[in-house]
Amino acid sequence: MAQPLVKKDDDRDDEADYSPFLGIEKGSVLQEARVFNDPQLDARRCSQVITKLLYLLNQGETFTKVEATEVFFAVTKLFQSKDTGLRRMVYLMIKEISPSADEVIIVTSSLMKDMNSKIDMYRANAIRVLCRITDGTLLSQIERYLKQAIVDKNPVVASAALVSGIHLLQTNPEIVKRWSNEVQEAVQSRAALVQFHALGLLHQIRQNDRLAVSKLVTSLTRGTVRSPLAQCLLIRYTSQVIHESGHTQSGERPFYDYLESCLRHKSDMVIFEAARAITELNGVTSRELTPAITVLQLFLSSTKPVLRFAAVRTLNKVAMTHPMAVTNCNIDMESLISDQNRSIATLAITTLLKTGNESSVDRLMKQITNFMSDIADEFKIVVVEAIRSLCLKFPLKYRSLMNFLSNILREEGGFDYKKAIVDSIVILIRDIPNAKEAGLLHLCEFIEDCEFTYLSTQILHFLGIEGPKTSDPSKYIRYIYNRVHLENAIVRASAVSTLAKFGAAVDALKPRIFVLLRRCLFDSDDEVRDRATLYLNTLGGDGSVVETDKDVKDFLFGPFDVPLVNLETSLKNYEPSEEAFDINSVPKEVKFQPLAEKKAPGKKPTGLGAPPSGPPSTADAYERMLSTIPECANFGKLFKSSAPVELTEAETEYAVNVIKHIFDRHVVFQYNCTNTIPEQLLEDVIVTVDASDADEFSEVFSKPLRSLPYDSPGQTFVAFEKPEGVPTVGKFSNVLKFIIKEVDPTTGEAEDDGVEDEYQLEDLEIVAADYVLKVGVSNFRNAWESLGPDFERVDEYGLGPRESLAEAVNTVINLLGLEPCEGTEEVPPNSRSHTCLLSGVFTGNIKVLVRLSFGLDGPKDIAMKLSVRSEDETVSDTIHEIVASG
Repeated sequence: MAQPLVKKDDDRDDEADYSPFLGIEKGSVLQEARVFNDPQLDARRCSQVITKLLYLLNQGETFTKVEATEVFFAVTKLFQSKDTGLRRMVYLMIKEISPSADEVIIVTSSLMKDMNSKIDMYRANAIRVLCRITDGTLLSQIERYLKQAIVDKNPVVASAALVSGIHLLQTNPEIVKRWSNEVQEAVQSRAALVQFHALGLLHQIRQNDRLAVSKLVTSLTRGTVRSPLAQCLLIRYTSQVIHESGHTQSGERPFYDYLESCLRHKSDMVIFEAARAITELNGVTSRELTPAITVLQLFLSSTKPVLRFAAVRTLNKVAMTHPMAVTNCNIDMESLISDQNRSIATLAITTLLKTGNESSVDRLMKQITNFMSDIADEFKIVVVEAIRSLCLKFPLKYRSLMNFLSNILREEGGFDYKKAIVDSIVILIRDIPNAKEAGLLHLCEFIEDCEFTYLSTQILHFLGIEGPKTSDPSKYIRYIYNRVHLENAIVRASAVSTLAKFGAAVDALKPRIFVLLRRCLFDSDDEVRDRATLYLNTLGGDGSVVETDKDVKDFLFGPFDVPLVNLETSLKNYEPSEEAFDINSVPKEVKFQPLAEKKAPGKKPTGLGAPPSGPPSTADAYERMLSTIPECANFGKLFKSSAPVELTEAETEYAVNVIKHIFDRHVVFQYNCTNTIPEQLLEDVIVTVDASDADEFSEVFSKPLRSLPYDSPGQTFVAFEKPEGVPTVGKFSNVLKFIIKEVDPTTGEAEDDGVEDEYQLEDLEIVAADYVLKVGVSNFRNAWESLGPDFERVDEYGLGPRESLAEAVNTVINLLGLEPCEGTEEVPPNSRSHTCLLSGVFTGNIKVLVRLSFGLDGPKDIAMKLSVRSEDETVSDTIHEIVASG
């Protein structure tokens, strides 16, 4: 069911914009599509039906093969209409319905005819549709027409051909690259849109040749680009060349003068693009920033909301790294706090919080108080996070900032908003000792009226850790015990645990806690009664702690530093026996769980490719196995073992896969081999590896397999040395060599003489993602904040056409080899955007966190924004290189 459209920043909350598509269903629209078959076509009615079909397709509605075919053939009948508007709708529908190769031929002749029509609109749209649905065979037949269209005098036709070239470059790059001369000529066009599209296509043709891109930028920065759109593209390409040049000193930075000259362009679009490019330069200096900041400051007072938003968003980013450079804009930004556009106001507030000094904090808080009631929760969360950062920056101002957080905590708001406030107060309590007493009381007052079970239990858990450490722990007992009477069973159980922690930690409170716990024995919930009984058996009747086993007391009252996922796994694998379960046996770190080996149908097992599951982990099993090889004794600790990579096709006579074991200075290839021929015995089995395409790797040893009988898997090993701590990549060729001995099927004995033979295997690659280990984090937001923006790298990528948003998300996750966090790998049905959170450890034990923001950029094209934070800037850049090269 379609949902009504509502403007995001509309102040008229009581008025929802009506959607003409509200409530339409696929079945009824397909019935309406019968109008395409009427002898007397109603052009207006047909256009309305096509509009509904396009809407359903763009909302993610799927059509069966039969439905799509029927719609396609019905739409092709509309070519007989002379109505220009309807013809344009027909072109759109043919592109979106994506007919199969067998059906394309039905419309090819009509489109070819339109491509040579005297009507420019027909020509342009026919080119777009043909290039969208054609294959390589037909493309070679119409290539001559496309090259002529690129230099056509009509800008609509030329742009259509250029845009089609951009799309075709993904599927038929060799053909499109032959159009370079025509595209180069189109770059000099006087038509703004043609020049823009031509420059975009020319750059994509040359993008893999850094020298060619540099020459292109050098030639065009001399003033031959007139189109503002093309100028913006050129600025981006110039920034790319500057980044790749590696210069950071202003005296050596190429093309900076060109970027600065663009700040004086007559187009606001170009001015902003140049200013943003300057602020994003690596190692930008204050002198280089000054002209860009000046321009952005002028935009802050613009009458155009889009310019104000663009300027304040850019200044917000600059404030993270160069807060002093933005302080001159503070007066202008203060005037934006009352801006009608809430996005602009939020960015202005957060920027002021980043750039303000200690004396301006109180004034800012007064302005924010009035501001908070007018914005949505998503903007409030941004403000809360900025206030938290400000408090950590000026800890002496914790009282006013903590009071502000406490006040907004009691106001109306959703779960995410309240959780952001609670998380902020918790962080301030931990980092600012003087704020502990006030912060804990604020949290206690909040749970009196808290409607969220999760937040109540989290606060009670935190209270049990920090409360006993305060000067007067007794004042929190009332708040905690009230939860036992007034809340649901989950919160009551959590409150019982918190009471027991106070009793175990504070001697003076033990008798009082004992009395309260005895009252909990009459609770209606089993969990509450069980917890009360457990803690009473641990605490003595007189309030003293019984001489209980130290491990039990540490488990009940100490910090719980065992990851729940590890505890769950260990409990599931525990088999009841005379030996009790030992909590100390649970790993303290989240272990990498390798993917289970995927066996091809009919293929035999391939040895240690999939060691036994359960504790000890697969990674530990690999490490123990490698430690038995004397040559690997001095390799150090194993960093990562990959999933098995198949080197043979299914149903072949020899099945081989390989596991890549990554060490700090070495890589070991474990080849799992299986002989599937009963009449043969293989001896002296070894894989010879050609590393001529991996210059930085040098072979250390190879360990052959003495015998490989039928259906009895075995392993052979080859090890290479590489530069220490460097994510070195390379390609390896593999040949399986062995001696074949015939086996008598009746006696099962092998002949004495054998024949040397070899078997060509698939190539193997070591890629940058092999140096990334999947390690999860329990709270991604806190982990992201703790890493800070110092080594953050952000860029945007076009992923091209994809089957779905979910397919694009899974592809990038598998490419990076990182661990999805908080269930963000799951994409809700019919979503048009999605955010995925990933975490892991890079070789050298360097933490890395990734935010992926996906969105539909057209009917099927996917765009992605990649944000990376790590403890090393080289690692952040490497993650981007993995995506760029993938």
